[in-house]
Amino acid sequence: MKLLVTGAAGFIGSNFVHYILKKYPDYSVVNLDALTYAGNLENVKEWEHDSRYTFVRGDICDAALMDGLVRDVDAVVHFAAESHVDRSILDAKSFVQTNVIGTQVLLDAALRSGKKRFHHVSTDEVFGALKPEDEPFSETTPYDPRSPYSASKAGSDHLVRAYFHTHGLPVTISNCSNNYGPYHFPEKLIPLAITNLIEGKKVPVYGDGMQVRDWLFVEDHCRAIDMIVHKGMLGETYCVGGASERANIDIVKQLLSLMGKDETSIEYVTDRPGHDRRYAINFSKIQKELGWEPTVTLEEGLASTVEWFMQHEDWWKKIKSGEYQDYYETQYKR
Repeated sequence: MKLLVTGAAGFIGSNFVHYILKKYPDYSVVNLDALTYAGNLENVKEWEHDSRYTFVRGDICDAALMDGLVRDVDAVVHFAAESHVDRSILDAKSFVQTNVIGTQVLLDAALRSGKKRFHHVSTDEVFGALKPEDEPFSETTPYDPRSPYSASKAGSDHLVRAYFHTHGLPVTISNCSNNYGPYHFPEKLIPLAITNLIEGKKVPVYGDGMQVRDWLFVEDHCRAIDMIVHKGMLGETYCVGGASERANIDIVKQLLSLMGKDETSIEYVTDRPGHDRRYAINFSKIQKELGWEPTVTLEEGLASTVEWFMQHEDWWKKIKSGEYQDYYETQYKR
């Protein structure tokens, strides 16, 4: 099987490439990535000389390029997205362009190429926010996005479903909770906390830190996507969660404990606008239909993530300094 994986130089996409090429010796992967700020070919350096792996630098909004790439593969696994809420608050346009228009361009390419199998990776943030007493999100939860980021992802989800119902395009969608693990871009809570602590800096915590998230180890997520691509029912959505609801402040305190630091390393900062208080996922559908459930506990996952970041200082220091972008702008000019 030959897969086009969009956004495969990013955090989850690159982990998916590692997962697929290690699990399936007869599979090949085309990594399409625009190498924006969150894309880093260091994430997939292990495969750059493997005959089963090809990298293409390009924009998913480039229809001619997408037509050529999709025509030559068996399936599309679509990760590429602008995904940082803070950035969407400052610049919504790029989120609409990539997440909505880019998805539409890819869907059209899949349609023109003989209705190629299409899996769309989305987020639980499209469902809005939960109160402490609310039931977790499920596949039947009404959409209620609260940020430009989640609104753009909601728009892309609706487009994917529309192409299934209108054109019969063989699609599936997954909505996941917060991922963490190796290659996590260090602007997000867990990798930012770990790398700041290694550098002897404080960890910024928004507001009171009581925003609750359901944490999913990235390899568990990759395994879920693998199952959906191969066994998922066409036209269906699957919610993927980690069964690990924790307040942000509790995550930070757990990291402090793992790294031998105390709470003087916490710096409370002004909360961001419209900050959702709680997300949680009911993953009973994928558990019942496909036999998937998370296998890595939060305690195990955080410990291994801390160890990974401590062993890969060169990787994240290049990102924090911006050096990684200078190199790839030279090697892969637009």
